[in-house]
Amino acid sequence: MKKTRVCILLLVFCLLPACAQMRFDVSFGSDGANTPGIVAESDIPADVYRDSWARLPTVQRENLDAAGKEAFDTYVSPGTGYETGLRGPIGMWMNSPELAKAIFPLRQRVRYGTDKDQRLTELIIISTAREIDNQYEYSAHEPAARTAGLEEEILAIVKYRRSLDSTNVPGLGRTEKVLIQFVREVVSEPKVSAETFASAIEIFGNEGVTDVVGLVGYYSLVAMTLKAFDVQRQPGSELYLPERSN
Repeated sequence: MKKTRVCILLLVFCLLPACAQMRFDVSFGSDGANTPGIVAESDIPADVYRDSWARLPTVQRENLDAAGKEAFDTYVSPGTGYETGLRGPIGMWMNSPELAKAIFPLRQRVRYGTDKDQRLTELIIISTAREIDNQYEYSAHEPAARTAGLEEEILAIVKYRRSLDSTNVPGLGRTEKVLIQFVREVVSEPKVSAETFASAIEIFGNEGVTDVVGLVGYYSLVAMTLKAFDVQRQPGSELYLPERSN
């Protein structure tokens, strides 16, 4: 019996390092970056309203004047399920209806009105969210990027800010590499390099590059709105963006 106990103790000590490594992998993911997981009710700050999940309450359509209702209806029409107000950054913009109305054409142009397909559009959006480190924006758009056909390997390159020198990555062609690098430099560097800019112009032309900048700019405005009003993902929502390691 004593010999058996000794053997069990030795086995436990041998397994402890492996168990510790397993905890590390679960908590931090394969890239060593903290993965937030699922939003809990206890994560929501005390100054956040539960109807809007932001620092200002939901704007009610019936409380708006005629101009405000018109602005509201530029985003949704009665009967769509949004009659009680808009959520997220748009919901916060509705506190200034004229601003919300003015932003709408920009949103439609850069997100839906260009020659880029939704796969590349979502690539630009998640790259912007990654560089700005906006959890709400990134978590809202990683599933959208996946639905639009963006490959998991490319999602990982953006999410973990991996090098673009990788070869044989499914779907990662010159266009994708230039877009990711362009966004990284627009957001995080003092200026866009001449080489990156020239490559973007070669692929997209003058109008296309201007539209890319507009899309980055629009989602930068979205991110600043989310930050200023501390807009929260609702409890139960999955968070996808790891903490930036550099």
